[in-house]
Amino acid sequence: MNTTNSIIDVARNTLKIEADAVLALHDRINGEFCQAVELILACKGRLVISGMGKSGLICQKIASTMASTGTPALFLHPAEGIHGDLGMLMKGDVVLAVSNSGETEEIVRILPVIKRLGLKLIAMSGNPASTLARAGDVSLDISVDKEACPLGLAPTASTTATLAMGDALAVALLQEKNFQAEDFALFHPGGALGKRLLLRVEDLMHTGDAIPLVAQTTTVKDALFEITNKKLGITGVVDADNGLVGVFTDGDLRRCLEDQHSLEHLMDQVMSRHPKRVLRFNLAAKALQLMEEYSITSLFVFEHEEDATPVGIIHLHDLLKAGVV
Repeated sequence: MNTTNSIIDVARNTLKIEADAVLALHDRINGEFCQAVELILACKGRLVISGMGKSGLICQKIASTMASTGTPALFLHPAEGIHGDLGMLMKGDVVLAVSNSGETEEIVRILPVIKRLGLKLIAMSGNPASTLARAGDVSLDISVDKEACPLGLAPTASTTATLAMGDALAVALLQEKNFQAEDFALFHPGGALGKRLLLRVEDLMHTGDAIPLVAQTTTVKDALFEITNKKLGITGVVDADNGLVGVFTDGDLRRCLEDQHSLEHLMDQVMSRHPKRVLRFNLAAKALQLMEEYSITSLFVFEHEEDATPVGIIHLHDLLKAGVV
């Protein structure tokens, strides 16, 4: 029976072998890699990714990553392909074929069809002299010194290296396309991630009469009524033109109460100036970031950066209820 120490040693050695396999790819990011990126960027159709067995599972993950980061992609099972699914291929597609040996029968058998259709082929292989590598318009070397499997049989380091090369392609494409968080949100509308990325401030803010506002000449006593009625623990302070010039919060009120005459003070005397602001089209996650950065619970919302009059207010509780936090 293995001892605890031997189990730890095996696990650590596995991670080291796989980490070394990924690091070895560093020097292979060269002109051929750039050509692969350019081929995909110029693609008028889809990026069709194909691999068999364990490589096929990695291909499915690469296709999913590509699709979620702005590169239309799909997985084509090569065994199903030679039995009719090659009809999925269409003019303008680019094919990314993956095989560690470069001689996988099902992959090799679909190569003539890819060529006959006039599609560009990116080969990803662990054998630069293989049939697949030689057939590619571009060939990416994903070879590894050894597998982490002590028998040298189970794909381990090789699949890790393949996945890492796929991620490198996806991130390079993302960067070249100037793909933004807002774009990512369109493809992830569900769950907590979708809420963080898709919801905007305007979806959650309080507007109209629900915005707590008082004039600079309002007394602390009257401002207290506004804070209580609007139930947000804050009121904005506006000038004669309805421009926001300050805020008055529960915290400001507590400090005021140390002065026995504080209830008769005017807002202009006790308000906090230069309030933090957010724009209505900003992501709700941006509002959360600002609240965390400045240790505040509310932000007044504006239409444009240069505007003085707020169009809404958003509270930390609104973000909590929406699941953004």
